[in-house]
Amino acid sequence: MKTATHPGKRAATRDTILDHAYALARHDGLEGLSIGNLATDVGMSKSGVFAHFGSREDLQLAVLDTGRGRFVAKVLLPALERPRGLPRLRAIVANWFEWSREHQSGCVLLSAASEYDGRDGALHDGVVQQQAGWRSELQKAVDQAVQQGHLSAGTDAAQLAFEIYALMLGLHHDAGLFGFDEAGRRTTAAFERLWRSWQT
Repeated sequence: MKTATHPGKRAATRDTILDHAYALARHDGLEGLSIGNLATDVGMSKSGVFAHFGSREDLQLAVLDTGRGRFVAKVLLPALERPRGLPRLRAIVANWFEWSREHQSGCVLLSAASEYDGRDGALHDGVVQQQAGWRSELQKAVDQAVQQGHLSAGTDAAQLAFEIYALMLGLHHDAGLFGFDEAGRRTTAAFERLWRSWQT
């Protein structure tokens, strides 16, 4: 009689597959994910991988969610330990800097935004949901900075969140081309000017 797989072992196997898939997606993007290559990478059969993910799209969505979880754990959660207002907003940006430094070789979230921005379907919707959720977190931090009196009462939270996001995209782009130190120096200067422009 066949022995049932222990739920804990199944979950651990799924996590292992996701770790390898995430690493592959950092270099090849979600579209570059191949069930065959992934199965070889983790030492499993294709059917073994499919037993955990019903389709390639399911795997891609799971990898996208893994990237979101890791980003939140690295960037947002530590910042929540800082006081509300500009200190927390600055901490989010500082943590995001470190994320960009560590992901110069490839960020699943940013590459997914480029891969699926002009498409329809579940992956496009997943990327939009992830990006909109992050923009909402930025707006919340900006609103708190306004409530604490650290930013002007007339601050447009959506606009400032957009500007923060745009600067970080610039950092990621330039870091890959010109090196992180130069890109980081210029982005830091831009952020200092940005904070001053919205302060009381």
